[in-house]
Amino acid sequence: MIKLTLYNDADVIVNADLIESVERTPDTLVTLTTGKKIMVREAVEDVVSKVVFYRRLIAKNHRVFGAKGNKGNSLLRADVKGYERWT
Repeated sequence: MIKLTLYNDADVIVNADLIESVERTPDTLVTLTTGKKIMVREAVEDVVSKVVFYRRLIAKNHRVFGAKGNKGNSLLRADVKGYERWT
């Protein structure tokens, strides 16, 4: 999930796995595989950067949610290094 900003300044959390395309129209239009379209304030490059960072973080930590820490305890989002950067 990545956090983007709508044109009414509201935050929207988007499932990065559902992004089909990101276009500059000249605004940034995100099209999801569901057919829904979202116009956001971020530049195309920023959206792509957030998706790439999110996917790298997921791959690095294997599973963010439900993953186990060094002591066998469940990790919280705050425990995952870089969590704040993708949102």
